[in-house]
Amino acid sequence: MIRSMTGYSRTESVLESGKLIVEIKALNHRYLDIFVHLPNKFFSLEGKIKKKTGDRLIRGKIDVNVQIVEGINLEDKGNLQLNLPLIHSYHSLLTQMRKELGLKDEVSLNMIAGLKDAIVPAEIEVNMEAVWKETEKTLDASIGALIEMREKEGNAIYRDFLSRLDIIRDCLNSVKSRVPLVISEHKKRLSGRLKELLKEVELDEQRLCQEIAIMTEKSDITEEIVRFESHIDQFREMLEGSGAVGRKMDFLLQEMNREVNTIGSKSSDVEIARKVIEIKDELSKLREQASNVE
Repeated sequence: MIRSMTGYSRTESVLESGKLIVEIKALNHRYLDIFVHLPNKFFSLEGKIKKKTGDRLIRGKIDVNVQIVEGINLEDKGNLQLNLPLIHSYHSLLTQMRKELGLKDEVSLNMIAGLKDAIVPAEIEVNMEAVWKETEKTLDASIGALIEMREKEGNAIYRDFLSRLDIIRDCLNSVKSRVPLVISEHKKRLSGRLKELLKEVELDEQRLCQEIAIMTEKSDITEEIVRFESHIDQFREMLEGSGAVGRKMDFLLQEMNREVNTIGSKSSDVEIARKVIEIKDELSKLREQASNVE
């Protein structure tokens, strides 16, 4: 079954000390393009997340946002430490300022302690294996939810495709039914014109029939109709298949459009021209839908 390329999912894992959130947004894109957003200290997981996501999704612009809230004993705000390099720099600058300005006030503990980033949270060693284990499990669940949403949207697109293909098939059948009559009328018109133009010339009836047959063949649209019918059958097969078919659909729709343009240019019949316009309108709507298919 076909899938839409758009979708959204959000999955949370409840942990002993907090929670892990994986949010995925998917939009239309010609290829697979994955962007991962992580807290700074977990950037080393970006490659694994991209690979895991790319293994299950085929097309689309994918934004994966991973949040770790009070997560996996990684944020303990009770552990603080002195930022000694910065404190020494502050002290040196304040002492220099005191001398340059001739100030009597001493550089005090209270003054330095109140300066920005003099005291910072202590660095905590992170168990990246544990982080990845939880992230992988939650990511899998979020990708699964995204795929489920894509499949639901894909089912709606599938039904729309079938409906429009039926309309196109009906229009093509109408064109097909007109072909024998159009050819017969075309032969009569050609014969009448040639006889009118060459009325003072002795005609070779066999030669005249050959010329009419050649000219009629140039306006015959039977081959285009047969190819178009084959394209419709192939399109239906794609709908019933699996995997990413969006780009194949786009190519096949281009071929259909080429055939219907040829039918329109070859035939001067008013009824066929009307059906050609209807077919082209439905093909345009199919192309719009195909741009949403994975």
